[in-house]
Amino acid sequence: MSIELRQDCRYALVIPTSMGVRFTPTEGQPFHCSENFRIQVTSAESNVASVSSFLGLPVKVLTNFVEGSPVSRMIKDDLARRHMDYEGRDVPQGGPWGYRHQFNLADRGTGSRGPRVQNDRAGEVGRCLNVKDFDLDRIFAQDGAQMIHISGLIAALSPETGKFCLELARAAKKHGTRISFDLNHRATFWEGREKELGEIFDEIAGVSDVLIGNEEDFQLCLNLQGPEAGGKDISAKIDGFKEMITRARKAYPEARVFANTLREVVDANRHLWGAIMSEGDNWHVVEPREITVLDRIGGGDGFVGGMLYAILREWPAEKWVQFGWASGALVTTLMTDYAQPADEEQIWSVWSGNARVRR
Repeated sequence: MSIELRQDCRYALVIPTSMGVRFTPTEGQPFHCSENFRIQVTSAESNVASVSSFLGLPVKVLTNFVEGSPVSRMIKDDLARRHMDYEGRDVPQGGPWGYRHQFNLADRGTGSRGPRVQNDRAGEVGRCLNVKDFDLDRIFAQDGAQMIHISGLIAALSPETGKFCLELARAAKKHGTRISFDLNHRATFWEGREKELGEIFDEIAGVSDVLIGNEEDFQLCLNLQGPEAGGKDISAKIDGFKEMITRARKAYPEARVFANTLREVVDANRHLWGAIMSEGDNWHVVEPREITVLDRIGGGDGFVGGMLYAILREWPAEKWVQFGWASGALVTTLMTDYAQPADEEQIWSVWSGNARVRR
């Protein structure tokens, strides 16, 4: 089964997101023990889009910025460096206790010490994303987009962003833009809002062409029975994930592709990494195999980004999950939490296990 894409489009991929910056201790140290930090621009959704943008497909980011903020300037410059167009309102800061971009405080972990991540989202400017600030007819009808990628992180960020994502999904559906939805459950976002978010996620999933989760997203976001998350021997749970995806296919018949990443943590620097994808009546499974991990953060986004790139390139379906797996594995070797592939060959070399020097 292929996904038919519009061809009269300025953009291959459009993403709504809330941008921020990530602080990572140097030398692999814990955050609280460190005095030296790297800073990078980040968001889960721009991480996904980076695979396509670095490999030459046109990408557009829909977001908010803080007017006059040096962090906002840093974000705009970084998106341009990543070959991404961007559109969004410059929101007045409103004084020292007003709006700002989120801070992601994350160490990488090493060996037996796992990573620790804290998101500081107080006053986050992305929480006020509003459909009224964007001309959806221009974006989807005049410019055109082959696909929009929506993340559950943005859909659940605030009541305003939930409405924003719903309206984007409705407009995309109206204009023939394919919809990818990465469920991305976060318990702290859902607390006390289960009914509200359950309805939003159900509607977006109901119009999506691609539905993506990790080991527990389908269960927590869409209330679908599935295997217990975590633990060892993730390979033994593959049949359980197939059963879960079969339930999802019945619940959301418009979706053509369902994907689920598989991860078993040996230690912070060694993971078993796999994936399962349903495309029509066909199953494509990458059995978990060991990868070396410098920084695990962003690996799941890399998988999604690689899979969407392969779909946008209209490759055979079996290559979608392969390219996704390899893109995710590539991200875990980088200091950034997003892929910056030199070319397609670099990603395919990861898939084939070819780590020999290229001269």
